[in-house]
Amino acid sequence: MHPLPHDEFRVASFRDLPSPTLYDILRLRSEVFVVEQKSIYLDLDGRDTEPGTRHLWFSRDREVRAYLRILDDHGAERIGRVVTSPKARGEGMAGRLMGHALEIIGHRHAVLDAQSYLVGFYRKYGFEPTGPEYVEDGIPHVPMAREITAA
Repeated sequence: MHPLPHDEFRVASFRDLPSPTLYDILRLRSEVFVVEQKSIYLDLDGRDTEPGTRHLWFSRDREVRAYLRILDDHGAERIGRVVTSPKARGEGMAGRLMGHALEIIGHRHAVLDAQSYLVGFYRKYGFEPTGPEYVEDGIPHVPMAREITAA
């Protein structure tokens, strides 16, 4: 009998990312954000390499299935580039990643810019809108924050 496939959770700084994994992460981000969402923008914004950036992902059989990054953003922890592979959607991977991200962030102030249709998803994790909707790269977004919680 073969064991059931399972997803492995990983977290790393940029310098600790294996080259094939980095390639797979960037390919997934491009596949979803640029091609699928038809949003022409420069995904490689220079923030992936910052010393405080943490990269979180799930992989199965060396395939990156979901990813997000946490940036040190001037006193706040910024969650961004939350993405799930089309093949892995509906499995709760984004929610599991958010859970891991919030464990890492702990009680610190956290922010993100949600695609507008995902505001309800992020509210489940304690994020609330902090400003009006705006359009970035052709996609409506809402700024959101999760306030510092008591330890």
